[in-house]
Parts: sequence; structure tokens; C-alpha cells
Amino acid sequence: MNLTGNTSILMFTFLDNALHTPMYYFLGNIAFFDIFFSSVVVPKMLVDLVSTQKTISFCGCISQLHFFHLFGGSEVILLTVMSFDRYLCIGNPLRYSTIMNTKVCIMLIIGSWTFGFLHSLLHTILTALLPFCGPNKVNHFFCDIKPLLKLACVDTSLNEKILNVLTGYLTTMALLLTFLSYFLIGRIVLKIKTVEGKKRAISTCSAHLTVVILLYGTALFTYIRPTVGDMLDQDRIVAVLFTVVTPALNPIIYTLRNKDMQKSMKKMIKKLLCAS
Repeated sequence: MNLTGNTSILMFTFLDNALHTPMYYFLGNIAFFDIFFSSVVVPKMLVDLVSTQKTISFCGCISQLHFFHLFGGSEVILLTVMSFDRYLCIGNPLRYSTIMNTKVCIMLIIGSWTFGFLHSLLHTILTALLPFCGPNKVNHFFCDIKPLLKLACVDTSLNEKILNVLTGYLTTMALLLTFLSYFLIGRIVLKIKTVEGKKRAISTCSAHLTVVILLYGTALFTYIRPTVGDMLDQDRIVAVLFTVVTPALNPIIYTLRNKDMQKSMKKMIKKLLCAS
């Protein structure tokens, strides 16, 4: 579902000229993040489910940690950018294309990638430098920061503080900025006099807001809490949501709630039928 849905979004946004707009540039990147975000974790998890030896090399483990937080962190930032994009679209429709031009879109996307990379690199280095004495049994289905910190032979309070501050509060701040954009959007919608106008404005935001709640809710639950014993068991359950379920649901949410994407899908299907 993840690969089919998100690859379809990438294909539609690339091939359909009507979708060559800032919103769909961002949506295409979200689809890209979702594909690789899950691909970092799910294939290895599926292998372990049918394997008697559930092992991973140290380099493989650290690489998994790095790319997981690279794609996850980049997506969080890009979702915040998308909320601001929706505010500009609804609040300044006449100036929108001037403000949110292709150059600005590319800069914002590169900024999201850069921020995600630096955030991930810091955690990767700090975790890789820790001494691990064994037995190195990771209490998770992939190599995340908290389960690895539990295996270290030294005091990891500094790592935990950095994790809570950077990942937890970064996610909180991104969420607050997103809700600020939606608060401003709400004020604009209330001033719209026609019911049809209000529905149109809300429909442009509903899919994005649903994805934000799904992703941020699980991320905050996992990374802003302290690392305490049996809470890692809860983290595993929540991790299934944001590594498997949410990326698979995102394409469904965006296509079902997006008329432009639906038109593009119908157009592509007609072309394929005519070609056959």
C-alpha cells in the first residue's frame, strides 16, 4: 500500500502539468519521504518475522538509525512548510504564485532535507560513539535511539537530554507553528461569507491536517517522554503506527480528499485504457 500509493502520487505529480504547483511539489516530496522512511525499517522487520536469527551488524544498525531520523525529521519540517503554504494560498491568493514561486519551493525543500540531515547526523554520531558491552539485544524491531541507549555501558543522560530537547521539543515547536498557520487560516475562513467558499478553503487543508495529527501525535508520544523500562514496549506499538500505518494511509488521505489528484488519476486511467 505504501509503495503503490506514494509511487502513484510521485508519478501523477511528475506527469500531470496541472499538478506542477508548490502544493504538489511538497506533496511529492512527502510521498518520497514516506517510501524511504518505511523502507529503512519494514523490509528488515519482515525478514526478522520469518527468520530464526534476528541479527543486524553494528554499521547496519547505525545506518538504520541515521536514515530513519533523516527522512522522519525532514518530513516533520516539510509538513510545517506545507501548513504555511496553505495559509499563503488561502490568505493571499492573488500574490500566492509570486511569493511561493519555484525558487522558493526548491529552497524550502532543500532546507527541510538539510535540517533533517543535521538533526539525524548529530544523533547518529552521539549514539555511534557510545561503548556497548553486550549482550546487545535491541528491545525493538529496528535500531532507534532509545533502545540503543539502554544497551550502553556508560551514563547516557546527556544523550537522553539531547534527544528530548532536539527531537521532542523540535517536534513540539514544528507542531505549534503548524497550528499557528491553521489558526490564521481559521480566522480567514470565518470571514468568508459564502458556504461554498468556506468548504473550498477547508477542503484544501483537511488532508494535510489529518496527516499532521497522525504523524506528530505518535512522534511526540515516543520522543518527548523519558526512557523508562516498560515504556519501550509502548514505543514499539506506537512505532508500528508511524513506520508502517501512517505512510500507507497518507496517499489514501490525500487522494480521497483532493479533487485535483482525483482528476489526474482519472485522466491517467483514461489514457492507459485508450492506449490499450
